Amino acid sequence: MLTRPAGLSDELLAATLRAGWGLAPVAASYQPVGFGSHHWDVTASAGTRWFVTVDKLTTRLRTAGDTRDAACRRLQAALRTARALAGAGASFVVAPAQTLGGDVLARIGGEYAVAVYPFVAGCSGKWGGALTAQDRQSVLGVLVQVHAAPAAIRDGAGRDDFVLTGADDLRGALADLARDWDSGPFAEPARRLLARHARDLEAMLARRDHLADQARSRSGRLVLTHGEPHPGNFMRVGQRWMLIDWDTVLVAPPERDLWSLDPGDGSILASYRALTGREIVPAAIGLYRQTWILADIASCVARFRREHTGTEDDQEEWKILRSSLARASLWSE
Repeated sequence: MLTRPAGLSDELLAATLRAGWGLAPVAASYQPVGFGSHHWDVTASAGTRWFVTVDKLTTRLRTAGDTRDAACRRLQAALRTARALAGAGASFVVAPAQTLGGDVLARIGGEYAVAVYPFVAGCSGKWGGALTAQDRQSVLGVLVQVHAAPAAIRDGAGRDDFVLTGADDLRGALADLARDWDSGPFAEPARRLLARHARDLEAMLARRDHLADQARSRSGRLVLTHGEPHPGNFMRVGQRWMLIDWDTVLVAPPERDLWSLDPGDGSILASYRALTGREIVPAAIGLYRQTWILADIASCVARFRREHTGTEDDQEEWKILRSSLARASLWSE
């Protein structure tokens, strides 16, 4: 996230790092990178350098009935799986450090979850960045190894239930377009923009529900997936590719990791089929592409229906909302 969490002081974070990991920070700087979690670059008294992530658990709620404790358990399962994969010899995994109690997270009250990673010096991309054909094949090789994780590791991860995160909020917003929204500077512009795309979104939600039902009937082809293997979550360290941000790990169809990597010509899908012997299901590619677009729209709309003030993060979400609605319109056509 581009802005710091309002309710988390440096002193409270430092106390959490001391109690949870035995780290005594001597320097900590907030890093406005990525989108979703908050990040700090921390140097400890022993001279070691760490990358600290803090997740606001309310941003990880998936449905109207979800809880922060359930969101924390999902995050915990994902990060434990990353540690298990690294422990099994997957050198491309940037896994979280264990707490003094042997876990991967520490809670700050009911609101935040903290994870600590070794600082990795490398070159990373960003979401939407370009990859060369050679880079795509190298990245695919990493994903093939993730998908080959044995049952002993898979069994600790959550399983994709094909529920669209934020669908309740999005459907609620679509039913609430007749009145003005007054929760902040982007509220009314978001309502008007959503109204222009309402028909496309309703059709897209219905199609996505149908594809999710189809995916549930194909339960025999599930693998361990990273969930977001875009250029922003890969780092090149020397000649090696490292995969970061394991908070979205799930057991799911392989298309969950493949839809965004293929450049549109089928080359990556063909390579994956040749490397693994697994057939690609086009409907599952469509499911995850639509899921990504709709989840982004739902998250942005929910943000603008809450009280907001126009921060840098609000401005970034406004850009995401506009581009996601444009993609939804193209998909509908």
